[in-house]
Amino acid sequence: QLQFVESGGGLVQPGGSLRLSCAASGFSLAYYAIGWFRQVPGKEYEGVSCISSSGGSTNFADSVKGRFTISRDNAKNTVYLQMNSLKPEDTAVYYCAAVLTPCFRRGWDADFGSWGQGTQVTVSS
Repeated sequence: QLQFVESGGGLVQPGGSLRLSCAASGFSLAYYAIGWFRQVPGKEYEGVSCISSSGGSTNFADSVKGRFTISRDNAKNTVYLQMNSLKPEDTAVYYCAAVLTPCFRRGWDADFGSWGQGTQVTVSS
């Protein structure tokens, strides 16, 4: 089973930035498309962003386009989510997982493996 460790969350004021990291545990994530997801307790999860195994293809939810970027460093076995211009509605637990459908395809966020333990992002003044 593929295991991921998310980190980098925290408390930030509206308009601030955070960079989340998704590290692979015990395997190389270079072969996998990786997605970031978020969930607020009691609500459905949202697929935030996806990056192909090569990094050449990315996809973003409309709610974060223009504010978030995704990147990967396969040598460091890590995928990053840079979040800028954060809003209170970005508050959630963020998770990463292997995505089993190409990122450019509609529905990429419905076909994925197991999440890690998640990292809390709170945007509040």
